[in-house]
Amino acid sequence: MNWSFENKVALVTGAALGMGLATAQAFAEAGAAVVLADVREEAVKEEAQKLAAAGHKANRDPLRRERRRAGGADVSRTVSEFGQLDAVFNNAGVMARIAPTGDSSREDWDRVIGINLRGVWSCMKYELRQMQRQGSGAIVNNASVGALTGNPGIASYIASKHGVVGLTRTAALEYIKHGIRANAVNPGLIDTQVARDVVNGNEEAYDEIAKHVPIGRAGRPDEIASAVLWLCSSGASYVVGHALTVDGGMTVV
Repeated sequence: MNWSFENKVALVTGAALGMGLATAQAFAEAGAAVVLADVREEAVKEEAQKLAAAGHKANRDPLRRERRRAGGADVSRTVSEFGQLDAVFNNAGVMARIAPTGDSSREDWDRVIGINLRGVWSCMKYELRQMQRQGSGAIVNNASVGALTGNPGIASYIASKHGVVGLTRTAALEYIKHGIRANAVNPGLIDTQVARDVVNGNEEAYDEIAKHVPIGRAGRPDEIASAVLWLCSSGASYVVGHALTVDGGMTVV
């Protein structure tokens, strides 16, 4: 990483593992103070403590997300502890239960849309207010290559990710005049638990899918972290409302 985030403060949701954890680690290594948020309370607490023990500025006692309103408390805690909020990766999300659209349940639809889309909006609502008070900030939302196409069996997930991109672009236009840049990333097949959930943990099926990515493999979480840090950095100062696809060529063919 060549971008310095010294004297900056970053917030990452879904930070206990995968892309969220890799991004929190990357922000910390680049000099930022980092707040990690996740429903996996013990796991995210352990990761935050590891960062602090390594000499990085990270909150040691992450908030218990299930006990509070999403979004607002994360921002309040971040500002209370570190004084400002400069960069955000809204990463928390879930996969749909696989079923044809006509056979999927209302409960699953509400769960996926609630976490993947309403959850991003709930976080942005408070992040944008704080950044507007500061007159600066950068937000990156985690969408998916699923925001660019359809995918049989996971309609709620695909709909939620299309929604994240639309929400990001709209907020980008609304808040750029306040010095806030909003963008998104569209990861392809990344080596995470969510990716394995799509094939119900079938490693052979997962490996077969990975072979068909043009680059010949699944992506690594740190490769998404690199994209997020760039979008939050001064190097991307003219990038506004963009959904950056990081997929090893999946959507090229």
